[in-house]
Amino acid sequence: MAAFKDRIRADLTASMKDRDEVRTRTLRMVLTEISKEEVSGTSSRELEDAEIQRLLTREAKRRREAAEAFRDAGRTDQAAAEIAEGAVLAEYLPAQLDDDELAQRVRNAIAQAGATSPRDMGAVMRIVQPAVAGRADGKRVSDEVRNQLSGA
Repeated sequence: MAAFKDRIRADLTASMKDRDEVRTRTLRMVLTEISKEEVSGTSSRELEDAEIQRLLTREAKRRREAAEAFRDAGRTDQAAAEIAEGAVLAEYLPAQLDDDELAQRVRNAIAQAGATSPRDMGAVMRIVQPAVAGRADGKRVSDEVRNQLSGA
């Protein structure tokens, strides 16, 4: 059984005992999503830790986008709830790269690819994406690559 899944289950039990509603709701949602993924497709299977981490990353991104949409619509209470759920999910994800570290990794990828113009963005992204997977949002990475290749 996946260690991530065991940890989430144990944390869910603890949050229920502590009566932490946000944490309990969020962890139940994560376990439900894991179960859905496990039974989708032609045959059921157990998700590996890497697949669970990708699922958590996807759910955290959904929370950020939903919070932004609610905030834009003036629904600050709903936005706050989404942000709180995102904070719970963030505890299970690797630390995000800071701007300097991301810029350095992009510079290295540009040098490795021999890229000289924005047309080479695809080659650079193929190199840098696996190196920063789960530690930087794809849009943030592509923006940095674009900025460095265009000389901005």
